[in-house]
Amino acid sequence: MTFSGEPPAPPARRRRADAERSRAAVLDAAVRLLRERPEASLETVARAAGVTRQTVYAHFSSRDELLAAAADRVTSDAVAAMDAAALDEGSAVAALVRFLDASWRAYEANTFLFRGATARTTESFGGRELHEPVMDKLARLLERGIAAGEFATRQDSRWLVAAVVALGHAAGDEVATGRLTATESEAALRISVFRLLEVEDT
Repeated sequence: MTFSGEPPAPPARRRRADAERSRAAVLDAAVRLLRERPEASLETVARAAGVTRQTVYAHFSSRDELLAAAADRVTSDAVAAMDAAALDEGSAVAALVRFLDASWRAYEANTFLFRGATARTTESFGGRELHEPVMDKLARLLERGIAAGEFATRQDSRWLVAAVVALGHAAGDEVATGRLTATESEAALRISVFRLLEVEDT
């Protein structure tokens, strides 16, 4: 007897592939659902993913762990948006505008990370590990702008990165508490960052 085509995958490999697809389905459903319902339970996520509650727990031992994985997914998406913004091209000022725009779009799409997490999960979201890929890109942009004289500030770039991130969090908090609209907060963030870097707004 002869066989054609690829040999069947070993059972263990198939199980791993099935598990990876199942985990991805749960994570996709969580990100999608939590954007609309930040307090959604694991049971609700399971229904949205088309799996059982036990399947969700097989991949994520707690809601906090699922939220942390969702944060990682959102961070990866944000990094991809930064790559698409071509921050190493053109003037540093124009690249900064693209950075702020991409960052704010990511915030608007994922406010559940700020409103729906528990205190323990929020603390992990706020750590440098989560922000590091984006902060590294921002640091390179700021150093390029300072070297080219587009940003008149002479502050250390590490401090400037921390300050820009803090301003971004403050802008998000103003929207979350209803003190400012998203449009007002985004405009205030841009003005504040430009003043910090001592550059004329565009």
